[in-house]
Amino acid sequence: MSDPKLSPETIAISAGRPEIKKDGSLNPDISLSSTYHAGGPLGYGRSGNETWSALESAISELEGGQTLAFASGNAAISAVFALLPIGAPVVASDQGYSGTMAMLTSFQESGRLEVRFVDIANTDAVIAAMSGAAFLWLESPTNPGLEVADMPTLIVAARNLSVGVGVDNTFATPLIQNPLEMGADIVMHSVTKYFAGHSDVIMGSLSTKIPELHSRLQEIRKIHGGIPGPYEAWLALRGLRTFPLRFECAQRNALELAKRLSKHPGVSRVRYPGLPEDSQHARAKSFMRGFGAVVSFEVKDGPEKADRICESSHLITHATSLGGIESLWERRRRWPAESTLTPENLIRFSVGCENVEDLWRDIEQAFTNS
Repeated sequence: MSDPKLSPETIAISAGRPEIKKDGSLNPDISLSSTYHAGGPLGYGRSGNETWSALESAISELEGGQTLAFASGNAAISAVFALLPIGAPVVASDQGYSGTMAMLTSFQESGRLEVRFVDIANTDAVIAAMSGAAFLWLESPTNPGLEVADMPTLIVAARNLSVGVGVDNTFATPLIQNPLEMGADIVMHSVTKYFAGHSDVIMGSLSTKIPELHSRLQEIRKIHGGIPGPYEAWLALRGLRTFPLRFECAQRNALELAKRLSKHPGVSRVRYPGLPEDSQHARAKSFMRGFGAVVSFEVKDGPEKADRICESSHLITHATSLGGIESLWERRRRWPAESTLTPENLIRFSVGCENVEDLWRDIEQAFTNS
């Protein structure tokens, strides 16, 4: 393990390296074997892999807990809910990531879980919904509304009610907040996004400080088969080396573009916790160390205009996803699984690392030419 006093920027570069030896590799190898000689702890390739382990080690040091890599973010989330007994009550955001919401809705319709969807920014409502619940699933800031949960308060309340807590930390990343340090049981990442950062890997991860929980999740991963490929793990670790540099650049760009969009005549509302006038600003500032690199904004002339804007960009890619080094945007309600609470005219803008003036020129021409 690295020195715990090292900064995240240093950890991202130094963690997950092979043991130092003369003429040894600086980077981990890509372990392509599915079969191992008998007598070791793994037994078979579905149980573990040296390349996964290197990535898991690096994420562990960033999040402050033992980490497991999964084939996707959804595979990781599925493993969390597989911990719960049939019919267990779960509290979750009513306008979070559409993949999570679709999964929870499916579980609710089948009777697998009882799901209580709430406004995650309404602390009193969340605490009330936790009465008799088994688990609280937090996503903060939310995707795509960028609502901020009062995580310190909610985690303490959950502890007092004996409710487990999982946090999707994809948008914030450990550069902004560390839910395990606040008392959360599990932290999830879509590694696809900021950690890998190059739009070429689909992966997820779970981190926990609780050894028994880590063992249970590891067994679920093995049984359900939601394992990552070794090459994907190697790519994700390579991407992780520059994660802080990319994220900090994208976050700077996001704040500047949010300020400019808030003054644009074609925009009716900008959602970004970094703006002092944003409804989530005071709460975010109270415990977060930054505001992220996603900006959501509502187009004044409606959803059709929003679609045309996204289709008219030259530099910003019209695509779903986020967290890559390049800028992406889309109208979120074009997806049937998106929450009906998300405005029809809302564009989610994943800000990348391009020159901010180049991005602004593209935004202006997209509004003009649509």
